[in-house]
Amino acid sequence: MRNEQETNRAVERYADTVRRLCMIHLKSYHDTEDIFQTVFLKYVLSSVVFENNEHEKAWFIRVTINACRDLLKSFFRNHTVPLEEALNQAADLAPDHSEVLEAVLSLPAKYKDVVYLHYYEGYTAGEIAEILGRNVNTVYTLLTRSRQILREKLGGDANE
Repeated sequence: MRNEQETNRAVERYADTVRRLCMIHLKSYHDTEDIFQTVFLKYVLSSVVFENNEHEKAWFIRVTINACRDLLKSFFRNHTVPLEEALNQAADLAPDHSEVLEAVLSLPAKYKDVVYLHYYEGYTAGEIAEILGRNVNTVYTLLTRSRQILREKLGGDANE
């Protein structure tokens, strides 16, 4: 583990390089800041002994690029969209679709999760049970209850 003086020196020397690399790969200020913190945390925790400044700079570049690539290929990043984007896309659809999306988003988290995984991601109840660490019958119950809540919110027939 590196001391505070070493860490401050490295931040002063490589902060611009790390941020520029992140922006090139990620094109997002917030993701850049996340990766920046990750890279310097790895540096603080690393026990690598650098031969010279060039070796150290090469290490920062490699770690930054790898962290950016890891973020870009992460499951979460590839299977989600920002809420604002989802609402905008829904608004572009027929009005009743955006109404449904707003109703789904207003569900309590335990219902929202199963509805999203089932209807938007296409997972079966068994797969959802594994993902959430719940019993399959619990997932079926949550789906049934969420459908009932959505029917009430959307004014549908409760006997459908």
